[in-house]
Amino acid sequence: MAPLPAKPAMKDRILETADRLFYLQGIRAVGVDTIAAEIGISKRTLYNHFPSKDALISAYLARRFVQPRPSDKPAVEQILSTFDALERRFAAKDFRGCPFVNAVAELGGEDKSVRKIAIAFKESRRLWFRDLLLQIGVGNAEALATQLAVLVDGCIAQDMVRNDPAMARAAKEAATVLLRHAGVKVGGGETAQ
Repeated sequence: MAPLPAKPAMKDRILETADRLFYLQGIRAVGVDTIAAEIGISKRTLYNHFPSKDALISAYLARRFVQPRPSDKPAVEQILSTFDALERRFAAKDFRGCPFVNAVAELGGEDKSVRKIAIAFKESRRLWFRDLLLQIGVGNAEALATQLAVLVDGCIAQDMVRNDPAMARAAKEAATVLLRHAGVKVGGGETAQ
């Protein structure tokens, strides 16, 4: 008989529950009482693992701060597949936008640490685009990386308002135009002159 899988450690259970509730319901709307009750623990147990709600919020955002996986795919394909992944994510019933933007919208004015981690996340994504653009020899990779990052955030905002996963396709088409304008071979290999 195979052993049962180990139950996640209490700290992981707290963080998993906070992640789900904060993302789906909002950071301000969910108190530590709600998180503790959902898990079936006391607030004291929660506070033994996370000394404050602010510490739990920071841990939640750190958990969401995931770097793109290394890939052997061509750089252009990696850039454009970002929008395909967004379209799939938009179609999920539990999609509630970017957790970092949501956190800044809820707490940014009051909580400098939230703004700091959100900026770090957004900058890491922009630098990921920049590094891919440098691999393919784009002259002004910094500016184009910023434009691609703006397209990502814009299509997320459009999907949130319209509830239309096709917003990611529209952003992908715009990214294709920007790449071609920068002289990058996309699709059929044509480049803009």
